Amino acid sequence: MHQTVKAKVSSVKKIAKDTITMDIQHEYLANKTAPGQFLHILIQGHTLRRPISIADVNKEDETVTIIFKVIGEGTKRLAQYKQDDLLNVLGPNGKGFPTEDLTDETMLLIGGGVGIPPLHYLGKHLAKNSEANIVSILGFQTKAHVFYEREFQSFSKTIIMTNDGTYGEKGYVTDILPSIEGVSRYYTCGPKPMMQAVTEQMSHIEGYISIEEYMGCGIGACFACMIQTKDEKGYRKICQDGPVFQANEVKL
Repeated sequence: MHQTVKAKVSSVKKIAKDTITMDIQHEYLANKTAPGQFLHILIQGHTLRRPISIADVNKEDETVTIIFKVIGEGTKRLAQYKQDDLLNVLGPNGKGFPTEDLTDETMLLIGGGVGIPPLHYLGKHLAKNSEANIVSILGFQTKAHVFYEREFQSFSKTIIMTNDGTYGEKGYVTDILPSIEGVSRYYTCGPKPMMQAVTEQMSHIEGYISIEEYMGCGIGACFACMIQTKDEKGYRKICQDGPVFQANEVKL
């Protein structure tokens, strides 16, 4: 259950080109967050909150980690927060990744850019609670954009793809999918065109997608983040019914 809290910034660091990691300390957030949920953060000087996925949780330190790309005035201002500054945070929000009925077969994490962070906390959870073989395929624009490679390697076989081939293998995450055998379930988050391509290629396998979207209220009251179901008989609220959906449930 989400609630609004005043949380303390415990660290801020640049980890790749235009990419910031921030640790936020608060007991409630650290103990109530599930893989795939997000925080809705009020940034000083801006009216609308910013939804940012949770990349990690440290219950001992009572911190949650977010990773975001500086792409506008809001995230630029957020990146300027310093240690011990207070943030107005609504969270943890949304429905996360299903992690019940875990198998001991291969589970695949497929991420692109700032869609990668929520897969990190998910992967740690899967590794801790199952004997599954975890494979992570992470896509970036260039070498300068790569982050969290070592963190993913701690619990999975990790393949890095870059669009221009300056690091890892050249190409897109979908280029490598045919070579991964025995996959029983996949989880993906990233740009919509990437997820469209992934879900088409992996249509024969159980899958879950996490959708990143601009939001108004973040709690399902304003109807600003609706997405159509594939049967075209209804809509879902990304902030409340998602951001995680079954791959065959909604139309990207």
